Amino acid sequence: MRYHKIRKMDISNGPGVRVSIFMQGCTFHCKGCFNPETHDFKGGEPFTEETIQKVLELCALDHIVGLSILGGEPMHPMNIEGTTALAKSFKEKYPNKTLWIWSGFLMDRDLMDKEILNYVDVLVDGRYEQDLYNPTLKWKGSSNQRVIDVQASLKNNKIILYESELAAV
Repeated sequence: MRYHKIRKMDISNGPGVRVSIFMQGCTFHCKGCFNPETHDFKGGEPFTEETIQKVLELCALDHIVGLSILGGEPMHPMNIEGTTALAKSFKEKYPNKTLWIWSGFLMDRDLMDKEILNYVDVLVDGRYEQDLYNPTLKWKGSSNQRVIDVQASLKNNKIILYESELAAV
């Protein structure tokens, strides 16, 4: 597994100041993708235990409210094991900070049996669709994508949208 880059302070991928990591590799190749340089599974840098430790150290700062994991595709079968290890380590170390993940896979169709959901606070799911692009949407690029409160969804056994998403509906 590989990653593309780490942002030490990101204010565009989730609420507040966050650390973001962009995983490397995606097979969706959505038309108009904002990050096509992450599609090649052979690009970027090796994702190792040292990468996880670096991300955790960056998240230790008091002004960092959470971690965002994007791509590429963090939930791709070639990436999900490493993404899960990072998510688990993050939530164990920082239970009061939030974990957001963006994925082209759908939670209720593709991810319900995945361990990683135990650690995710918010999942933005669905492939980006250029024809449904709307620059006024918060946390997502196209109107087909959902901003999901993962823990509420698991508890209620149905998709529950994140509260800021409800205000936009």
